[in-house]
Amino acid sequence: MSVNKSNPPFAHPNQVPVGTTPPIFSDTLQIGIIVRNLDETMRTYIDDYGIGPWTVYDFNDETVDEMIVDGAPQRYSMRLATAMIGKLQWELIEPTSGDTIYSRFLAEHGEGVQHIALDVDNYEHTVDRLHALGKKSTQSGRMGGVTYSYFSTESDLKVAIELYSQKLS
Repeated sequence: MSVNKSNPPFAHPNQVPVGTTPPIFSDTLQIGIIVRNLDETMRTYIDDYGIGPWTVYDFNDETVDEMIVDGAPQRYSMRLATAMIGKLQWELIEPTSGDTIYSRFLAEHGEGVQHIALDVDNYEHTVDRLHALGKKSTQSGRMGGVTYSYFSTESDLKVAIELYSQKLS
């Protein structure tokens, strides 16, 4: 098979070239999956797929400050667990109380991928850029000095995105 260097193999003929706009995101950090039962789902990941170990967290008004949903203070809680698969963190979230983007997703779509967390070079600049694109923060909170914020990017990116105010270790 000969390779035409001007049209690399497997390239789509209608491929859109990368523009001059610098990328808004610098890395993919996490896949967020909404589940009905955290313990059962973790057990499936561990027993059937060997994925783990899992670290479990309780997010509630005692562990998270400045809980905001749709621009207004909102008390909510969730149980979540994280595990690494290669360099990508998988997060399972079980909403337990409150009107949240998680409980809405579960009611509207069932279990599944709800968000992707992305790394950015400058959190504040990226938030401003997203707002300029008409994207609003749908849910946020602050835990241990790190702010997490979700944005309404489903209409164009086909998934919500989450950003952190500082690098997570």
